[in-house]
Amino acid sequence: MLTVEKPSPNRVDLHLRGALNSETMRAALDDFVAACEGVEKGRMIYEIADFKLPTLGALVVELSRLPELFGLLRRFHKCAVLCDTDWIRSAADFEGDLLPGVQVRTYKTAQRREAEAWLDDV
Repeated sequence: MLTVEKPSPNRVDLHLRGALNSETMRAALDDFVAACEGVEKGRMIYEIADFKLPTLGALVVELSRLPELFGLLRRFHKCAVLCDTDWIRSAADFEGDLLPGVQVRTYKTAQRREAEAWLDDV
């Protein structure tokens, strides 16, 4: 399940737990797009726990919306990824190097305060 929260006007939090199918992916992406409305110089926390590969249908839904999602990334300038799995943090660091204009830092779940402090440091 992927849930989306908007704790402040320029911050969006994503929480991923378990696997996604096409229906849950579609709903989560709709929620994410709605949460991004009005965001400028945004900050994001992406918390990943109990990661499981999404279904093929979920990947198809995500791929079909990639242009829209890449457009939304321009609204953000910082993203903190929280995860206790080393390879996921490494992958997030690598992806962060590929995203122009977005700083990505990874943290273990217990480092949430440090991640939020970094996000708030403008």
